[in-house]
Amino acid sequence: MNIHEYQGKELLAKYGVGIPAGIAALTVEEAVAAAKQLPGPLYVVKAQIHAGGRGKGKFKELPADAKGGVRLAKSIEEVEAFAKEMLGNTLVTIQTGEAGKQVNRLYVTDGVDIDKEYYLSMLVDRKTGRVAMIVSTEGGMDIEEVAHNTPEKIATITIDPAEGFQAHHGRAVAFALKLSGDLNKQAQKLAKQLYTAFIAMDCDMVEINPLVQSKGGELLVLDTKMSFDSNALARHPDIFALRDETEEDPAEIEASKYDLAYIKLDGDIGCMVNGAGLAMATMDIIKLNGMFPANFLDVGGGANKEKVTAAFKIILADPAVKGILVNIFGGIMKCDIIAEGIVAAAKEVNLSVPLVVRLEGTNVQQGKDILANSGLAIVPANDLGDAAKKIVAEVQAVA
Repeated sequence: MNIHEYQGKELLAKYGVGIPAGIAALTVEEAVAAAKQLPGPLYVVKAQIHAGGRGKGKFKELPADAKGGVRLAKSIEEVEAFAKEMLGNTLVTIQTGEAGKQVNRLYVTDGVDIDKEYYLSMLVDRKTGRVAMIVSTEGGMDIEEVAHNTPEKIATITIDPAEGFQAHHGRAVAFALKLSGDLNKQAQKLAKQLYTAFIAMDCDMVEINPLVQSKGGELLVLDTKMSFDSNALARHPDIFALRDETEEDPAEIEASKYDLAYIKLDGDIGCMVNGAGLAMATMDIIKLNGMFPANFLDVGGGANKEKVTAAFKIILADPAVKGILVNIFGGIMKCDIIAEGIVAAAKEVNLSVPLVVRLEGTNVQQGKDILANSGLAIVPANDLGDAAKKIVAEVQAVA
């Protein structure tokens, strides 16, 4: 689960992390009122969407030379003008894709006199089974170019969760940032605070870009993105309450109600599979046969008729879907139960696109019999390769 910048900063502040003063706003009037509560005379007006690259982003509704989603205002009047331009308009960044995201809220912060920008992030390194702290002296809007062109400027410090954060980890972070004196001590303290927060809140990722050194000699978090392990949110109702469903795909929200793992993609073959590995293989073989998957959808090992029906409705709600491939290996999940769900769903949604089904495993013959006797135009497949070839052929025949 992702949250907004202002929410992430509020959470980090509870762990002692240095954050410039700022106030969230949903309207132009609230943005102006927020600015009046800040010291000034400089203010930063920031669009709040779940995507990076806001500073370089462009608004669809504004002229091409208009400023992006992060703007420096030198007066209350400029705060008001920027808020009017940004709220309700669509911001397109390198991470949103061409569709962009509508800006529904702003974050008005106090301006900071910046001396130097750094980069610091934390994530779970699946390869090492450790928490990785990634730091660079080259923070700011061009961090992607730094990673691509000069990777030697990025350092990674891994922390064994069984050992926890140690003093040498803090020193390694400060050394990588090339800080000395009091700033060195601040960096060590900040690294420990961030690790403590990361573990305590079951984070997937914390990114601070930029981490800045102010001319007053403080290390401050100027921007942050945070995401959390969705499987751990039951332990954190306060964090779950921060969820902003307007930033999520409606189909993914609907899928979460039925405990379905769904991610929308850009192709035209809808997929319904049980098991993440099998789902990935299914998507690969569709592409190998010349077309592209429209989604990742894992119904899990214990799906019932209700979940299968919901999965069908979610797939068909995507207007790009021209055909559906169901690939089920029945272990815990029985093939006859899946077949009943497929038939019920196809009848309920009045299926109008080609459907190819491959079943294997527990009660496979009963499942095939249910599909064959359904009276529906369901194309059976013998194996995954056969299924992929058949769905591609069916879709191309209709086209």
